Amino acid sequence: MTDNDEMSPSRLREGLGEGPGKEGTSPPHALPQPLPQAGGEQYEGQRLHPLGLIVHFVTGIPQLLFPIVAATFGVRASDNPAFIPLIIGAMLLVSLFFRWLAWMRFQYHLGDDDIRIEKGIISRSARSIPYDRIQDVSIEQKPLARLLGLGEVKFETGGGDGEDAKLSYVSLGDAERLRETIKARKAGQGTTIGETEAVEEEGGATVFAMDTGRLLTLGLYSFSLVIFAVLGGIAQQFDFLLPFDFWDLSGWIDTAEVNGVSIDDIDVATRIYGAIAALIGLVAIGIFTGIVRTFLTDYGFRLERTSKGFRRRRGLLTLTDVVMPVARVQAAIVETGPVRKRRGWHALRFVSLAQESKQESHHMVAPLARLDEIWPIVAEAEIAPPGESSHMQRGKFSWWLIQALPLLPVILAAMAAVVLLAESSWMRASLLLLLIPLLLAFNAFEWRVYRHGSDGTQLYARHGWWRQRLTILPQVRVQSVEIAQSPLARLAGLVSLRFGVAGGKLEMIALPRETAEAIRDRVLAVAAPVDFSEINRRG
Repeated sequence: MTDNDEMSPSRLREGLGEGPGKEGTSPPHALPQPLPQAGGEQYEGQRLHPLGLIVHFVTGIPQLLFPIVAATFGVRASDNPAFIPLIIGAMLLVSLFFRWLAWMRFQYHLGDDDIRIEKGIISRSARSIPYDRIQDVSIEQKPLARLLGLGEVKFETGGGDGEDAKLSYVSLGDAERLRETIKARKAGQGTTIGETEAVEEEGGATVFAMDTGRLLTLGLYSFSLVIFAVLGGIAQQFDFLLPFDFWDLSGWIDTAEVNGVSIDDIDVATRIYGAIAALIGLVAIGIFTGIVRTFLTDYGFRLERTSKGFRRRRGLLTLTDVVMPVARVQAAIVETGPVRKRRGWHALRFVSLAQESKQESHHMVAPLARLDEIWPIVAEAEIAPPGESSHMQRGKFSWWLIQALPLLPVILAAMAAVVLLAESSWMRASLLLLLIPLLLAFNAFEWRVYRHGSDGTQLYARHGWWRQRLTILPQVRVQSVEIAQSPLARLAGLVSLRFGVAGGKLEMIALPRETAEAIRDRVLAVAAPVDFSEINRRG
């Protein structure tokens, strides 16, 4: 249960007598009409590139793997192995036919005010996306698409679920011209994708890039054991193909004994060496996996500053090309950790009106950089680094102290369960109480790292001990302010102050209510005159 007090700049404008809206706010969008062609004919729309059929067909083969394996085993059981290639061929032909049919039934229309996408084999759907709602147009090239010179165009409206629509696939030239056309029409210019003098993608000055050495360093910091989850999932899906139970530990022990290895005959020293070797192998696999993932994601990372904003390209197998107008950058997040910080390494993300992907909310613009490389990029986004006037302050330590209170009844219940169910002594069960000082120690580290501040134009908040995050938010981009107080915080007389911004938020915690209200009033006085309806038309 929380006790919230929320106010937005628009509500403050209403309170000042300016009304619920301002002149220039775009009206609700009407249903799109087909574009007229010369001679009064209706615009029929455009199809995707036919080579995209090959990409869809090849990338869809893994989805047919399980049915093909099941059908193969079924045919083998009936002693008719000659039918196996016929069944596999039939499945592939059926898959290709339906993908061709979907391609035939897919069209996209570029109107004066929106892009309309029509698709569906049996159930037809027509979706209209107004240009002024599109926050981001990105181009992605998967390996096969790159070989064929194709690109996938993704549109995002900032709804929170990653891309809202996509065109898979068009030629790379058409993809870049389509992106430039949408930008021009958002700005009120009447260019079309078919014009001979179409605007080409402009180059820009490189403000940040990563070479192979820095990629390798980032990979060392990106320790990951995701490979075990992938292998475990594969083994679970196809364990019926194995002649033994992969998950049966006793079966592995029996196999070892059959081959002359008895677990009971292994001495303590050998077991210790084996455990150390297994741990070293685990760490080596984690480091290797992190390096591979880093090279796949960030190979060729290059950030350019163009006249319209930032352009970021990266990827080894799947190449992504994203353009971020400066006007849509809402805040900056500088990330680091205790190990990286000792070596002077940080990462920079931008909070934008558009999302990075379904997995990540914010755009990565510098995965591994020094602060003297990060601050010039931040300055290009019209955001300043914290200075001496930022007045960075700690929160009240009682905020972190009370965070341990909910753990106490859980520990007492666990102690009772150990005594009653496991028939252990209270002395042994009381060892669970050691979790409380451990939690307090962790919270003390969090308190030492936490800072919040304001310099009259920007807000700052730094959270996290293991994963430190410094958020820098210009006050003119604040869209809402909320004061929240949980029951535990009420005991300490403290509140949290949350600033809402398109695409993210900044939170100050462990504040007395009077301090929070004073900060809220100062910020709203700066943010209230801002007309956010104009932000999407800039850039």
